[in-house]
Amino acid sequence: MSDFTSILLKTIEPFHLLNHCFYKKWNQGKLNRRVLQEYSKQYFHHVDTFPRCISAIHSNCENLKNRQILLGNLIEEEANENSHPDLWLQFANGLGVNSNDVRNAKLNQETEDLITGFLALTKDSYAKGLGALYAYEYQIPEIAKSKIIGLSKFYEINDSKTIKFFEVHIDADEWHSQECFDLLKKLSSSEEKEVAIYGAKQLSKLMWNFLTGIDKATGHLQ
Repeated sequence: MSDFTSILLKTIEPFHLLNHCFYKKWNQGKLNRRVLQEYSKQYFHHVDTFPRCISAIHSNCENLKNRQILLGNLIEEEANENSHPDLWLQFANGLGVNSNDVRNAKLNQETEDLITGFLALTKDSYAKGLGALYAYEYQIPEIAKSKIIGLSKFYEINDSKTIKFFEVHIDADEWHSQECFDLLKKLSSSEEKEVAIYGAKQLSKLMWNFLTGIDKATGHLQ
């Protein structure tokens, strides 16, 4: 393992979301449906903005072949009937939340910080955006698996339409995280790699704080 790889992974690890108290409660069956509903409303707005983050990284990338890799990821996010925001709405609907209520939800400050912060990181530079993207996609397959297990075991939610968002991300983000990592390894200078590590750390913090915001906002519902 190279020094860059080691530092990158060590930067992300303290903020691994499965270690957050909110996801621990999820996977222990200690949340109720109202909490999951509120989570679904908040997280949708990140999912809805995420393709724009990929688009910003794509725009900052000067290499055609690298842009084509990012384009593949972006197309998958926004593919017509299987767009990831639509799949997330299916999850929210399965929890009993109306799509309009999801779209019009009042956002927690931490949710707004995640959305604006992720966009800012990806718009700032190719290396910083790529680091942020990797920090996100690196964790998603494991988190998606744990969510499916928790939803079925503790909340009796296992119909294919409701959990499709998570099923899609088990395989897709394993592939995308590897693609993203391969792009990171192509960064030509130590300065670019330091910037990528910074982006990974900042996004990891934003994601962690997002869950803290959910936990804080739903404490009275648990």
